[in-house]
Amino acid sequence: MTAVDVTFRYSGVLTAAQVRALNDAFSIYGIRRMDVDEAAQTITIEYDATRLSNDAVAAVLRRCRVAVGEQVVPA
Repeated sequence: MTAVDVTFRYSGVLTAAQVRALNDAFSIYGIRRMDVDEAAQTITIEYDATRLSNDAVAAVLRRCRVAVGEQVVPA
């Protein structure tokens, strides 16, 4: 297993339905951890890179109806 963190910006305020959908995303094999920073409007996801890719993680967020913006590169 290769653990990778990826952070995406999102726009808007997360609704209760989106939060429930994000919680359900843990059922996707390979997603290990998810941190939402509402003040910075970012979502950081730790995933298993042998199972998923950054693009696949972004697609999961889109399926949760989160308006995903650019990927944030760590400073």
